[in-house]
Amino acid sequence: MEIPLRASLIGWLASDATLGSMLNAIVEEAPSRTALPWLAIATSASVDWSTKTEAGCETRIAIELHLRGDRPEDGAAVTSAVQARIASLPHDQGTYRIVTLNFLRSRAEARANNTRAMLLEYRFRTIAV
Repeated sequence: MEIPLRASLIGWLASDATLGSMLNAIVEEAPSRTALPWLAIATSASVDWSTKTEAGCETRIAIELHLRGDRPEDGAAVTSAVQARIASLPHDQGTYRIVTLNFLRSRAEARANNTRAMLLEYRFRTIAV
């Protein structure tokens, strides 16, 4: 369920008009030639979360936002928009259902050349339908 979840999440984020106006790209992996700001899945990992009668998966997905800015608060609006959009991801995904969706942690760092990176990690527990 990890790969379909990744695809659903990127599709859901990319379909948001507000995020589309704030970001140059919303993609599954880091774009090679896209101007900042952009958003991509940094990594994901899954473990079994099955019950006796249903196949399930716990998937952790880290989303990374890259942008320009010299102040710690730069990117706060886009980060809040990303978090709100992820929180509104529909739980019924056709072949699986999201049982729980939890924000786990974030990390922000200043990088060279006046750039910043923000990492948002989420846990999704899913059951096959």
